[in-house]
Amino acid sequence: MAQYAKPPQAPPTFIGTKDNIVSDTKALCDKTRSVLDKLVAEILPNDTHKTTFEDVLLPQIYDENQSALTSRVLGFYQYVSSDAELRNASTEAETILDEFAIEMGMREDVFKLVDAVFQKKDRLNLDPESLRLLEKERKSYIQNGLSLPEGPQRDRFKEIKKRLSQIQIEFQKNLNEENGGLFFTREELDGIPNDLIDTWDKGTGENEGKLRVSFKYPDLFPAMKFATRSETRRKIFIANENKCTRNSALFKEAIILRDEAARLLGYPDHASFRLEDKMAKTSKVVNDFLDDLRQRLVAGGKKETEHLLEVKKAELEARGEPFDGKYYLWDARFYDRIMIEKEYSIDENKIAEYFPLQQTVAGMLSIFEKIFGFVFVELKAEDRARISPTGKAEDIVWHEDVIMFSVWDDQSAGGEFVGYLYLDMHPRQGKYGHAANFNIQPGFQERDGSRWYPATALVCNFSKPTPKKPSLLKHDEVVTLFHELGHGIHDLAARVKFSRFHGTSTVRDFVEAPSQMLENWCWTPSQIEALSGHFETKEKIPRDLVEKLVATKNVNGALFNLRQLHFGIFDMAVHSPKSHEEVENLDPSKLYNELRTEIVGFTGPEAQGEPSTWGNGPATFGHLIGGYDAGYYGYLFSLVYSTDMFYSVFRENPMDEKEGRRYRHTVLEKGGSQEEMKTLEQFLGRKPNSEAFYKDLGITA
Repeated sequence: MAQYAKPPQAPPTFIGTKDNIVSDTKALCDKTRSVLDKLVAEILPNDTHKTTFEDVLLPQIYDENQSALTSRVLGFYQYVSSDAELRNASTEAETILDEFAIEMGMREDVFKLVDAVFQKKDRLNLDPESLRLLEKERKSYIQNGLSLPEGPQRDRFKEIKKRLSQIQIEFQKNLNEENGGLFFTREELDGIPNDLIDTWDKGTGENEGKLRVSFKYPDLFPAMKFATRSETRRKIFIANENKCTRNSALFKEAIILRDEAARLLGYPDHASFRLEDKMAKTSKVVNDFLDDLRQRLVAGGKKETEHLLEVKKAELEARGEPFDGKYYLWDARFYDRIMIEKEYSIDENKIAEYFPLQQTVAGMLSIFEKIFGFVFVELKAEDRARISPTGKAEDIVWHEDVIMFSVWDDQSAGGEFVGYLYLDMHPRQGKYGHAANFNIQPGFQERDGSRWYPATALVCNFSKPTPKKPSLLKHDEVVTLFHELGHGIHDLAARVKFSRFHGTSTVRDFVEAPSQMLENWCWTPSQIEALSGHFETKEKIPRDLVEKLVATKNVNGALFNLRQLHFGIFDMAVHSPKSHEEVENLDPSKLYNELRTEIVGFTGPEAQGEPSTWGNGPATFGHLIGGYDAGYYGYLFSLVYSTDMFYSVFRENPMDEKEGRRYRHTVLEKGGSQEEMKTLEQFLGRKPNSEAFYKDLGITA
């Protein structure tokens, strides 16, 4: 491995302090402002010789590329640092950067120069990526309010943009810092595996003798799946839906402000504004897709619920408990598991024994090595010290838990350097609470034509190892890890000129497709076997267990997709009111809970006499504040594309190296540098269609 010992580019450092994070951020803003001031001072909009792509756009792009190398690291600390002061400084940095971006995005003097270049775009002989950048840059100024006349309207638009930025940062910070939980006696936690309960904090004072269940995924999901007592699950479910109550007012304010801003720009609502540049283009396309899918799933959902009610009745009768004929929201994970265990002879904890985290990661990386032509080289402490710009190993990771790799093309592809990959796998206080991929530094073409290589991180929350066992992944966690690693691979594989198009910087209703496609490997028997290895014996998972597992892929699939539809339909409803007055009078929590009952069909606390405002689901819905507004449908929409790609190209042989490399170069490499539909058509050799999507769901197209 000596050929991989010296990456040509040092990794980023994570040596920020609460003081220099903010000062570095301000310095970045000053640098960009001076670049723009210089352009405006030296070039007039009517100067036909100087209003060129090279003179007007490239200086801004070079500055944008370089700034991204620092700004993304500065904003990353808030999600991963174990130091609260550092997280706060990072949050402040993001606020400064967002407000600065709003200011710069509304500079009419710069817009006039960009527009002058745009007006003669057909005569400039630009390459496709440069032309795409020019068109998007001009449109962003218009969408930032420069189509509005100077004065009160434009000022109000700017004020709204700034407040929305503050809301987004505050909302996510509240979710990251959330540290709630409930105390229960051992009896109330009956059914939950003891080795998990043993890791929970023990109560003191009035909670003496009790154990604390937090709302972090490694506690929450097993509690909801295994707690035998319905009342325990009910308490946890309702408390989890009511965490981060401060976010309720922020959510309501956000949807009101978004609607006002869209109407100022002349759009009928926020959804119309957001969808214009997506693959779907219009609200009608999205709503028709969601409504059509809902109609196809309703009968299946009803049938699945009826069967789960039978499972619930039998389980309660076996324990001598009464059955009230209702299927509650807090029943879903519990009886889903019971049904799969009984009817498919699957014990998810037994399956987890075959997927210890470190080995599973190694297996996944070897799959990506084989099909995409990568080589992943883990960097231990001595390796990190050798390549660290400071000479210190600890300065190139943000926490001791982080695993780091240098990534290369294999020898058949030339053995060139690709970038850096980081894995941060376990929960800790203040850390981002879900599973996500974060680009830390984008890749792009330098001014001299050389390449800057990307750095990308997977931030997850899998259970920590215990003295007796390593961290073991349930199968659904294996799927999650593969999905997020798919985003990381997209980030690493990208080869674009400009940082703004790098990797996952695509439209939101396409961005999930590459990762969703890779999830299929986790349902392919040969790949499940290859990934497995019992944590004690190292034996592969038995073939009969694999077959049972694969058979559960779409078990209760109609209900799963109806839950996704609930999120997507709620998102579109709050972002496409018929009037501004309608959104002002809207109660998001009430609508969220009523739509869930109506679409999914499960019973909530309303059946026990609670009003439909019992829970604040929108307060925990980070997607709708963090960029998926009028975009949550994209998870289902992009499944159409991902399933089409898998069925058409990889289903017969998921390890086809030729097709894997073609996929890498045709789809992943492009990032957002061209229209995503064009990327799909180039890979498929035709326009995508929904046949495979419906076939995979087991419903007729």
